[in-house]
This record gives sequence, structure tokens and C-alpha cells, in this order.
Amino acid sequence: MNAPRLGIASSVDTPRVGGIRGVLGGTGGALQKAGIGLALIVLILLASVMSPYFLQAGNLLNVARQVSIIGIVAVGMTFVILTGGIDLSVGSILGLVAVVAAQQLQNGVGALLVVAIALLLGTALGLANGLGITIGGIPPFIMTLGMLVMARGAALTYAEGQPVSLGDAKERFSWLGRGDIAGIPVPVFIFAIVAVVGIVVLRFTTFGRYIYAIGSNREAARLAGVKVRAYTAFVYVISGFLAGLTALIWISRLTVGEPTAGTGIELDAIAVVVIGGTSLFGGEGGIGGTVIGAMIVGVLANVLNLLGVSPFTQQIVTGALIVLAVLLGRIRR
Repeated sequence: MNAPRLGIASSVDTPRVGGIRGVLGGTGGALQKAGIGLALIVLILLASVMSPYFLQAGNLLNVARQVSIIGIVAVGMTFVILTGGIDLSVGSILGLVAVVAAQQLQNGVGALLVVAIALLLGTALGLANGLGITIGGIPPFIMTLGMLVMARGAALTYAEGQPVSLGDAKERFSWLGRGDIAGIPVPVFIFAIVAVVGIVVLRFTTFGRYIYAIGSNREAARLAGVKVRAYTAFVYVISGFLAGLTALIWISRLTVGEPTAGTGIELDAIAVVVIGGTSLFGGEGGIGGTVIGAMIVGVLANVLNLLGVSPFTQQIVTGALIVLAVLLGRIRR
């Protein structure tokens, strides 16, 4: 009985099950990220040729801001997908947190307290997803789909279907989404911090190794002593927390909380993660690829806008990218 257990435990600590090749290390992972990085460089070169406005400073800063907003959500989605799960509720959580935070600001609640409320609400909704999946045994797709509907309904009910103004807090709360540090938008710094923390957690902590182990072989991880339920629930907490953080940036930038805010952002986040090389089957990928994926999606959307391509056509392009990325991943596997 001891021999098999030792074998499984050893496999959790090895690069294969621990997913080291999928984080930022390993020859396969390095080559994959090099390929994604090359694709980004080619896309930037093409964009600069196709539109003379692309390389203008104002446009590049706008791209960076957009990439940061979707990127923060995508970091949380990366944690979830690495375990073999999915979170369809991040957009609705964002919308609910947005209207609640906006209403509190309108009521004169202090900015710091509102930030705490927003982050706690996002965390609580993420925890509800995690508990439903791990304790309730509900498949991630169904649980997060249900949360998508419930959170959106709650947002619309809370705001009575109308945008919620920030009131007198518009100016003092606008820095988070519209401000800059040394000319660089604040959301870019927030995204950078979130991404770096995510990379460190996945590469250098036991928690990160367990996330890859669960995604690679859930049963082997369980037999090796990994608390699979607890770690699985926690990745949804991370996703909900980051959705709440993004909601704060969202209302700060727009100076209004809309109950429909974040609609479709879950699909954009999934696209970013998949394009960045994280496997939808779990256990392979990482935050580094997600950052590059966010930049690819952001640059592509921007150049299509500059060229006057319809937003509806852009959805076709994004969908095709997801399918292509998954197909290439399966071929590589």
C-alpha cells in the first residue's frame, strides 16, 4: 500500500504533474511562449502598417488600458482553467459589484470602505461558486452559468435596470480607472502587480504546484494528500476577487455603475487564456502566456476598430481565434 502512495506523491512534485512545463519553465512551455510572442510581434508590425494611427502614443495607452482590464479578469480565469474548471460568471459578478459600489459611493460612503465592500462581495460570490462545485458536486459549467444568471438578475434588480451614478464621488474616485503614474495608466500598474503575483504563486509556491497537479490528474492529487476540494474552491475565490477589483476600475473609468457592465467579458477572458496557451483540459499553461494573449486580443481589437471593422465581425474573429488556439493545443498534445 505504501509503494503506490509514494509513487503518486512523487509525481505531484515532478515537473510533469506539477505542470512546470506549462508555467514559464520547461522547453515545451518556453517554445510555446516564444511562438505566442512571435505572433504578437507580427501582429504589431501588421497593425502599424495597416493603420498609421496605431503607433500613436494616445492609441497605445488606450490599448494598454483595455488590455489591463481584460487581463486582470483573465488572470483569475487562468487559475480556474488550470484546475480543469471554467468560470462563466465573472462578467455578471463584475456587473453586480459595479452597481453596489457605485450606489455606496453615491450614498457618501468612504472610498476605502467601498473598495473593501466591492472586493469582499466579489470574493463571496467566487466562494459561492467554489462551494457549489466542491461541496455541492455541481459541474463548474452549470454552477458558474447559474451564478451568471443570478448575479446579473441581482444587479438589474438592485439598480432597477438603470445606471447608477457615483454622485459627488466622481472626481475623487476617477483616479483608479482614469488616472496615470508618470504617463502610464493606473490600470496597467494594477494588472502588472496582479500578473507578477500570479506568476510567483504558480511558479514558486506549493499552492501553485497543487493547482497544476489537480488539473493534470485530480485523483492522483487526492491520493497524494492534496486537499483537492479546498484548492479547487479557492481558485474560484481568486476569480471572484479579481472580478470585483476589475469592477472598481470599470466604474472609476466610466464614473457610473451599469447593471449590464461586464457582459461578455467572461468569453474575452477565456479567449485570452486559451490563446495564451493554457489548456482547457487543465494542468498546463500559465500567467505569462495569459499576459501575451491579452496583448494579442487587445491589439487585434484595436486595429480592427481603427480599420472600421464592425464589432459583430470582431466577435467572429475572436471566436475563430479561440477555436484555432484549442485546435493547435490538441495537435501539440
